[in-house]
Amino acid sequence: MEALERISLADATDLVVSALSANGLSRETASSVACALVAAEAQGQAGHGFSRFDDYLAQLRSGKINPNAIVTSTCPRPATVVIDADFGFAYPALDEAVHMGASLAKTYGTAVMAVTNSHHCGALSIQVERLAEKGLVAFMFANAPKAIAPWGGKEALFGTNPIAFAAPRLGQAPLVIDLSLSKVARGKIMNAKKTGQAIPEGWALDKDGQATTDPEAALGGTMLPIADAKGTSLALMVEILAAVVTSAALSCEASSFFAAEGPPPRVGQFLMAIDAPALSDSFADRLEHLLSMIEASDGARLPGTRRLDSLAKAEENGLLVQPRYLATVRAAAQPALV
Repeated sequence: MEALERISLADATDLVVSALSANGLSRETASSVACALVAAEAQGQAGHGFSRFDDYLAQLRSGKINPNAIVTSTCPRPATVVIDADFGFAYPALDEAVHMGASLAKTYGTAVMAVTNSHHCGALSIQVERLAEKGLVAFMFANAPKAIAPWGGKEALFGTNPIAFAAPRLGQAPLVIDLSLSKVARGKIMNAKKTGQAIPEGWALDKDGQATTDPEAALGGTMLPIADAKGTSLALMVEILAAVVTSAALSCEASSFFAAEGPPPRVGQFLMAIDAPALSDSFADRLEHLLSMIEASDGARLPGTRRLDSLAKAEENGLLVQPRYLATVRAAAQPALV
């Protein structure tokens, strides 16, 4: 493997903004995308970080991602907002969802945000954490192009369909839980393919339903769900919330997040924000009591601990990134390549 290259968070963000701006995005949209990519990388979610850039760039240049997308929102009910990503990047639509949802939840006690005509939304932890930092309990559900077969079936129907949860804490970072409903996020397999690495057995099956350690064969087959049949039941639940409720494309209808060809994937995201402290005066104290019991349990750790450790190291020392990924971004930032 090639040696990793170190880059500061600020320089990484500026580099991605420059590259996307040089390829037709407004600086505002480019900044939204860059912040999400760099945050994912900093949190140790490399499959949602710089490894995605060349796919984003190819889709931006082919028009699969709308470079001129205009995010619009409507409120069909007092505590409900529907946001149309206009076939562009998901991140500006999610910025709007967090902004509007937080305000509505503070007013009405709860809010739901449905994002439609969207794209790959990266690490869900980023979005729910932003809501928790505003004092809200948050949920997020997202569908993705098909990768998981219904339990007992062989044909992929559901996406990896991640879910995330966050809760505010007293005087410290929110509790954040973020998980894919496949045993690993599909981006990790794509990252393995791009870096020439094998994947562990137990992550995926090839097109013939056989276990594989070849990332290319895995991408052509199906992902294994967490918890067997329970995992596919959860994937169905997410599909209903993220695609059916939002009027977005079903996972089996969505085009690839990785290929430049084809129509926009048009997937959806569904978020909920709850002003829990307004419902219970003892919320903060009881949450800390619960979490302290977990931390006091021998060998146990709170979910998200590794993510926070990774973020702290990135903030102090910068990111360690595959040089080939940074080379792609730097090349894209050159005006001659526009």
